[in-house]
Amino acid sequence: MDVLCFATQGPESSDHHRVAHLLAPLHPRFIRVDRLRKISLPLTILREIKRHRPEVIVIEGTGVAGGAAVLCARVSMGVPYVVSSGDAVSPFLRAFHPRVGLAASVYERALYRLSAGFIGWSPYLVGRALHLGAPRGMTAAHFSLGRAQVGARETIRAELGIPPDAIVIGIAGRLLVDSRHGYCYGLELIRALRRTDRADLRVLIVGDGDGLPTLTSLAGNELGRRVLLTGGVQRERVPDYLAAMDIGALSQSTDLVGALRYTTKLPEYLAAGLPVVAGEIPAAYDLDTGWLWRLPGDAPWVEEHIAALAQLMESVSLEAIATKKAQVPRELELFNSELQQQRVCAFVRETVARAKRQR
Repeated sequence: MDVLCFATQGPESSDHHRVAHLLAPLHPRFIRVDRLRKISLPLTILREIKRHRPEVIVIEGTGVAGGAAVLCARVSMGVPYVVSSGDAVSPFLRAFHPRVGLAASVYERALYRLSAGFIGWSPYLVGRALHLGAPRGMTAAHFSLGRAQVGARETIRAELGIPPDAIVIGIAGRLLVDSRHGYCYGLELIRALRRTDRADLRVLIVGDGDGLPTLTSLAGNELGRRVLLTGGVQRERVPDYLAAMDIGALSQSTDLVGALRYTTKLPEYLAAGLPVVAGEIPAAYDLDTGWLWRLPGDAPWVEEHIAALAQLMESVSLEAIATKKAQVPRELELFNSELQQQRVCAFVRETVARAKRQR
């Protein structure tokens, strides 16, 4: 089977590693995407499609440049494409670019309706895509990118100056600012921590992005003491930093940007054996077997959620964490990478077969 593939976030992104693993048995060819050349990127992708004339294109992510290219290829050359995404497209675009409005909705509907199928990172996203016109859908809920090295917890804590008996609540991810709310991952953790006086409490935020200066400023005199910001770390080392934590934060709003997601963090937290604190999103009910703290509030930046998080930070004990930790499922079938790979490859093969029957 001739499969052409690219990740809209580029070849160095975790999205690329995800789709490369999921499609590995099909031996796809990859288009190298340069995100810095957004204006010329659609033409670059179209030239590659025209040159290879694949049986199907698989696009990981919904960036407009990549989406425009596969839409054009579908209309002008009849090449079918499959979209894989971890976000609700138009709500996500509006969150970071509030003025796009109607254009984002039109783009999302066209991308799904003209596709041959949709691979969602959660069943909620698959349902949304089918509702908006995707002809077929399936879930590939992501997977852990690796396990921590032996002794990683002690090593990372020593590097960061975290006492062995300290309670560490943390998050790992891209620290991008939502312009509507002035929010980025980790902001609520710092705000909640600053309402407590516990000397044995730490907030650990792993990642880089345009929100890092905001977090640095908000930490104030707690920076380097109770608030630890690592900046960017190598992807292979992320599991080591997760091992240094006691609780992982799943910072998702209950609107369409956050409620439809599992996010990449969830399988990585579970692989690290971390209990999770989350908002009242569907996943926090659907997947909970006793390893979650659910906090009220429509979003991590609202007062209700921050107050509840501060109360949890003030009262949580090592014993309570151990009780939650004992309930963490180390291997949910939902996040099994080999099963996802088998199912995605079957979906792509059958999608191509269907496209051929319809010609």
